[in-house]
Amino acid sequence: MPDTSSINAYLVTADEDGHVTAGPTTITTDQLPDQDIEIAVEWSSLNFKDTLAAAGNRRVAGDLPHVPGIDAAGTVVADGSKVLVTGYGLGAPGWGGWAERIRVPADWVCVRPEGLSARAAMQLGTAGLTAAMAVEAIVLGQVEPDSGPVLVTGATGGVGLLSVALLSHLGFQVVASTGKAEQHETLKRMGAAEIIDRDEVLRDADGPLASARWAAAVDVVGGDTLSAVIRTTQPQAVVAACGLVGGVDITATVYPFLLRGVTLAGIDSAGCPGPLRTELWNRLADAWALEGLDEITHEVSLDQLDTSIALMRNGDHIGRTIVRLADDD
Repeated sequence: MPDTSSINAYLVTADEDGHVTAGPTTITTDQLPDQDIEIAVEWSSLNFKDTLAAAGNRRVAGDLPHVPGIDAAGTVVADGSKVLVTGYGLGAPGWGGWAERIRVPADWVCVRPEGLSARAAMQLGTAGLTAAMAVEAIVLGQVEPDSGPVLVTGATGGVGLLSVALLSHLGFQVVASTGKAEQHETLKRMGAAEIIDRDEVLRDADGPLASARWAAAVDVVGGDTLSAVIRTTQPQAVVAACGLVGGVDITATVYPFLLRGVTLAGIDSAGCPGPLRTELWNRLADAWALEGLDEITHEVSLDQLDTSIALMRNGDHIGRTIVRLADDD
């Protein structure tokens, strides 16, 4: 166990001139937020929002100094309960999981399902919960494996790869869209039945209504890609929108919604209600448990985070990066 008065963390600070610096350092536990539950963190993970916080983006990090990390898994210091925390305000704007200890409100804490280690929980993390929510929206929309192909855009990122794996696990015919030809074999091993270039999604989407191709879609890109997906879905399709790296604006008419009955489902994993969050984590540990995640997982320490952050900022990051804070259970 780390010293209760001195802990390792990744801290983002700014000087009087506003110059931001970030990196691993030592802090004391009395610097942590005054909250209900103190957790000894074993593993965290790296997400796109964390790269913004690490750059000192005030809209994400809030006031500086700041500890990023929107995911954390470990044990409650008071009683040893095995828990995880994702989303809510962890790491954005509150202090996050890139530290050996965190303090959070009690209602942020989710009991880790039996058999799900802290490491395995962070291989999923916010990305896995987001993918699970997207798949849940598709299933609740009564899209079935024999309804037709399901598109996943941005398929080589954490949410994309886990969506491919989860949909394939449930028997869906998954079409993965990516601009990274070198990752085709990885996508196939994760369950993609077909892989298309991301430009093909846009080429097939002329006019307010285009050829009906997709029974459902998980869009991790946003912008023009999401606009194109909406126009190329089949009647009664569900499009789960959970990304914005391609832009926040979409161009659409009411035709897909009124003439085809398309459902656009927004996925907010940070604000996922507690009961649904618990239900989905239980599924991810049991009926929806995925194999092969080690293949898309990269382990780093706090000292190695800067390299991984740079890869993600440059669009060169693949799969999931998890951050070791302590020995796993």
